[in-house]
Amino acid sequence: MDEVVIFKGVSKSYPFYSRVTAGLKKFLFTLPSSLKELRGRSFEALRDVSFEVYRGETFGIVGKNGAGKSTILGLIAGVLKPTKGEVMVKGKVYPLLELGAGFHKDLSGRENILLNGVLMGMTRREVMKKMDSIIEFSELWEFIDQPLRTYSSGMVARLAFSVVAHLDPDILLVDEVLAVGDVNFQKKCLRKMEEFKDKGVTIIFVSHSPEDIKSICDRVMWIDNHTVRYIGKAEEVLEEYLKYCKILMT
Repeated sequence: MDEVVIFKGVSKSYPFYSRVTAGLKKFLFTLPSSLKELRGRSFEALRDVSFEVYRGETFGIVGKNGAGKSTILGLIAGVLKPTKGEVMVKGKVYPLLELGAGFHKDLSGRENILLNGVLMGMTRREVMKKMDSIIEFSELWEFIDQPLRTYSSGMVARLAFSVVAHLDPDILLVDEVLAVGDVNFQKKCLRKMEEFKDKGVTIIFVSHSPEDIKSICDRVMWIDNHTVRYIGKAEEVLEEYLKYCKILMT
């Protein structure tokens, strides 16, 4: 099988800045020990993570908040670099990691479609050709010429996903976007993801919804305490993960 995403022994750490935040004067007066402390202390977001994602599969990632799921997507998208290990990605990646990223609150919905489409790699002509279809998908005709600052978070979610729905990705990264918006639009987004899947698009999908993960994913990776705990078929991994969650709640 053709691997399009490969993680080999990947770790990602962030330094702590406790001395700096305690005050610049204190930091300067204790400079040698402060620098040593900064180099020695860090937060480990991922530890020795290895996995592969194959072309055309839908790969789910589950785990509690802070486990490292979004860090993995950031590394795949190229917005983060690993502290250790190697990340290899083959193909055009479109990340849907933060709804509304690249939007401007003072521009209208229509203007933001154009802005976001260009930022996502489309030409102005391509965006204009698809404009009516994007607006139709978002179901926001009534508000499309109003400034984005008047939109609810659900409306921004609709607009953001509607732009992505009209792209032509090789790899699509989706982080919790279906948690925002009404139930009918969530179902619409899932159907669109199924269309991408049918076209052979590789989808990497982070969600706290076992139902969504189970309905669309071929394989699932469970991240626990910043490392890989289990990779396997969606039903198998979700069964073990949900058992674990129930134990934590008792």
